[in-house]
Amino acid sequence: MLNIGDFAKHGRVSVRMLRHYDAIGLLRPARVDPVSGYRGYRAAQLARLNRLIALKDLGFTLQQVRAVLDEEVDTAELRGMLRLRRAELAAAMAADAERLARVEARLRTIESEGTMSTQDVVVKRVPSVRVAELTGVAASYEPQDIGPVIGPLFDELCGRLAAAGIAHAGPSVARYEDTGDGSVLIRVAVPVPTAVDPAGEHGFAVVDLPAVEEAATVVHRGSMDESLGSVQALARFIEESGYRSTGYAREVYLECPEEVADWVTELQEPVVRG
Repeated sequence: MLNIGDFAKHGRVSVRMLRHYDAIGLLRPARVDPVSGYRGYRAAQLARLNRLIALKDLGFTLQQVRAVLDEEVDTAELRGMLRLRRAELAAAMAADAERLARVEARLRTIESEGTMSTQDVVVKRVPSVRVAELTGVAASYEPQDIGPVIGPLFDELCGRLAAAGIAHAGPSVARYEDTGDGSVLIRVAVPVPTAVDPAGEHGFAVVDLPAVEEAATVVHRGSMDESLGSVQALARFIEESGYRSTGYAREVYLECPEEVADWVTELQEPVVRG
């Protein structure tokens, strides 16, 4: 028989935690001295403790842990619980990796502040263009909110164009605008230049995007998740050159190979003097 201190030491848990598990009926001591109240545990109980800690570390609630340990959950249910937890952990890891990438991009931008920019900003006229497009709404202009909206929109639009036998007439575009309701929501549009007749029924909108008389433009190379430096280079140029932004920058995807690090995207931000 092990006293509570030795059992805690061998189980790599605290005495306080063992007392808590006893209080909630999750792991009762094998014996409690009726006089001193000292708890005693058998070494065989370490197996239950190990399963308890393993399930708890997987993120199961103590109520779920109790059901598994007391065999109130059959094998099929346990398998389902573990698969669900695996999916949750995978999603959390992906979210953390995405968050880390954003932090690293922000750090690179901070570290490059005060250095000579190698990006050339050009002010030019952007001609009007007829596009087929689909739209959606993102929770904000943050990359983590834009990405999950824009990707599926592009896939859906390309599928509909292919089904209709309509060819692209230029590089794909992404454009953004406020929803107009005073919220942080952003309307996302994914236009693809086409020569399609706007008359008739389509599984997408056919829009003539007006010309932009003056747009501050810069070419960004790499993933759009890494575009912060290019976006801020535009902002510095606009301010230093006496311009004023009049809207969100369009993203024109000039080259989109399979490896996103090799993407080439032109950012086109509409501006006016003053």
